[in-house]
Amino acid sequence: MRFRKAGRIADHLWYLGREEAGTYYLEGRDGAILINGGLSYILPDVLAQMKAFGLDPERVRKFLILHSHFDHAGIVPYFKRTFPAMEIIASAPAWKIFAMPKAIEIMNSFSTMCAKQTGAAEALQAFDTEWRDDLTGAAVGDGDRIDLGGIGLTILETPGHTHCSITAYEPEAQVLFASDAAGIPFKDSIFPSMNTNMIQYIESLEKLKTLPVSYHCADHYGYIDGEEAGRFVALSMDAARIWKAALENYHQKFNGDVDAAAKAVTEFFYREMPDYFIAPDILEGVFKQMMKFIGRNR
Repeated sequence: MRFRKAGRIADHLWYLGREEAGTYYLEGRDGAILINGGLSYILPDVLAQMKAFGLDPERVRKFLILHSHFDHAGIVPYFKRTFPAMEIIASAPAWKIFAMPKAIEIMNSFSTMCAKQTGAAEALQAFDTEWRDDLTGAAVGDGDRIDLGGIGLTILETPGHTHCSITAYEPEAQVLFASDAAGIPFKDSIFPSMNTNMIQYIESLEKLKTLPVSYHCADHYGYIDGEEAGRFVALSMDAARIWKAALENYHQKFNGDVDAAAKAVTEFFYREMPDYFIAPDILEGVFKQMMKFIGRNR
């Protein structure tokens, strides 16, 4: 079953934010961790929800970023600057991206665009959510473990959506935090966002599918429990293969014209999903990435 409202998921685990973007608060004996940085404009919601649910932000010792896209790192700057002792954790490739001035510029630009589109820009002015080069932290990779005291997360490298994507798994409660390395559970569908490498994306899902999962905690559109949570990675694989074939058909139809094919896919996507949270011009850029990958691998 799919859930999209903020609230308690299980012992020591809460979903915070909005339907289209959220963060997860996981608490252990030695403190808490926030998992996924969401869109910047969810910050006022997150702070209000933490207060309402009795979650102390000063207990947050760590903040885990699952990949470097702007809609997954938006609230990180506020928390790190407000609580300087908080450790920010991401993959080594993600930290390389966060050090690039052009990447920082794009992150801030897209965050501002989304905040304005949602009507949240004015409320966000009271907070410092801008990425700058003052943010540093620790790098994790395949097999690493983050210990919270009695609760721990195992890290798996899961590229394909991005080169820097990682997944976190909490084995005791069987909670999977796959970010966009697995499908995005939009309404009753699954959108496999295979941005940089479709082959790696499916290989990463193969890597995850053997894990027993009771809660699948997505970064967009909430979390899933029960039978669907256990099957969601396999369902994402099915959706990925269908999307891959459809994109290849578009590429062929437009004779390898990346711009024309991406534009056509974008128009189709928003006919099917008109209220998807990302602006069409941003998503068209994503589809261009996919078309370029197809062109290189035909």
